[in-house]
Amino acid sequence: MSTALTWLLALPALLAMALAAWAVATARRNAGLVDIVWSLFFLAAALVYAAAGGEGARAWLMLALVAVWALRLASYLALRNWGAPEDHRYRAIRARNEPGFAWKSLYLVFGLQAILAWLISAPLAGAIASAAPLGALDALGAALAAFGIVFESTSDAQLARFKADPASAGQVMDRGLWRYTRHPNYFGEFCIAWGFWLLAVAGGAWWTLFAPLLMSLLLLRVSGVALLEKDIGERRPAYRDYIARTNAFFPGPPRRA
Repeated sequence: MSTALTWLLALPALLAMALAAWAVATARRNAGLVDIVWSLFFLAAALVYAAAGGEGARAWLMLALVAVWALRLASYLALRNWGAPEDHRYRAIRARNEPGFAWKSLYLVFGLQAILAWLISAPLAGAIASAAPLGALDALGAALAAFGIVFESTSDAQLARFKADPASAGQVMDRGLWRYTRHPNYFGEFCIAWGFWLLAVAGGAWWTLFAPLLMSLLLLRVSGVALLEKDIGERRPAYRDYIARTNAFFPGPPRRA
């Protein structure tokens, strides 16, 4: 079976997952559930690709990396967000699309996220379907993806400890990795996406370049940095000083405010 055909097989599975998640989110009136499901879309896609003909060490390596990343991130977000009020990003989307947001969210939020995840999962299909022996590019890709997972996990743990400390109330998190980038978790995602692509290239699927490019665009200009910081200076004035001294995305030394 061709890699492109294998890639297509995951789309119905991801759309079915989106439908189930939408039903739960609608019952709970919280579209933010899609954030928990996001990484699980990729794990489901990887399992579909493996079932369709994954073979060799590269397939197992990719499956392991995707599973560690997806399960860790989904668990973290579930523990953090389950039972919490709907995130302000989704409240804003809800307000813009009433009346009828409950139905509109099926395609505006859940269906869209499933399709984006499917597109970005193309390198997984390319890597898992390849039977070529492992090489230096695989090592580089795996190292970059593993670095991204550790970077993202560390930043999430640091933020969780910060929020759990009553003394942090009203303050801006600017410690640990957050001292060097305002979005270390997104930078970790960036490294993971490009690491996965390098594994795909090692397997011959260079054509999946559009996937990490799309992920980078989403993180930097659409649903990541740009959306989170759209009005944060108005909601949290102290954040303006943080912006003045800290890189938005790529880590770097703090600047003098």
